[in-house]
Amino acid sequence: MTEFTIALAGKRVLIRAIHEYAKKYCKDYLTAGEPDFTVTVTPANIAYEQERSAREDAVEGLPPRSFPEEYLETLAIYRQIAEKMLMWDILLFHGSAISVDGEGYLFTAKSGTGKSTHTRLWRQRFQDRCIAVNDDKPLLRVTEDAVMVCGTPWDGKHRLSTNTMVPLKGLVILERGQENMIEPVDASAAMPMLLQQSYRPENPAALSRLLRLLEQMTKKVGLYRLKCNMDPEAAQVAYDGMQRKDR
Repeated sequence: MTEFTIALAGKRVLIRAIHEYAKKYCKDYLTAGEPDFTVTVTPANIAYEQERSAREDAVEGLPPRSFPEEYLETLAIYRQIAEKMLMWDILLFHGSAISVDGEGYLFTAKSGTGKSTHTRLWRQRFQDRCIAVNDDKPLLRVTEDAVMVCGTPWDGKHRLSTNTMVPLKGLVILERGQENMIEPVDASAAMPMLLQQSYRPENPAALSRLLRLLEQMTKKVGLYRLKCNMDPEAAQVAYDGMQRKDR
């Protein structure tokens, strides 16, 4: 058993893990001080992650994959964190988040659409003005005045994240297209994708809290649909479309 504390979305989490790998995985987020809550991993939690993966593979018609226990433990840790963070109006969201000039942009889509590829175009276009906040599973902190997008160690296969928290200016539903075009969408059109891409707890009360947070988010953040190809121009079109004052 190993113990360590990490800082995520302005909260401190004490983690009691079985494998030392978990601490290495979270190395950029290690901190000290009194934790806001504690996560303890058991062998049953790890077994659950393997079983869940096998069920998902079966749905996709794939042979079941086997993962190292050390990796499965990191999933078990984040699942518990996501459940408990809702108490502080913080939710886990699936997407690729970047920051340009200190403002956050979050791209979400069905798997395989090209979220990471698109945000890579932003990093290439804006270079030193742009940082990767989290390339896979950022946390979103909903406050009275804004939504903050936060880096986490759970940052995808390319391990792209920064231990930072920036105000979220735009949330973009990404689709493939022949031409690059971005347009605003209203909350009712965006909500099905927002719910699908959020971590959804099984507890009814927690699920109700999540729905309330998503509704609040739609009132604080610009919502867009981006149809794009993978030309470098796509990044500039998306950025310019989210700067227009009338939007």
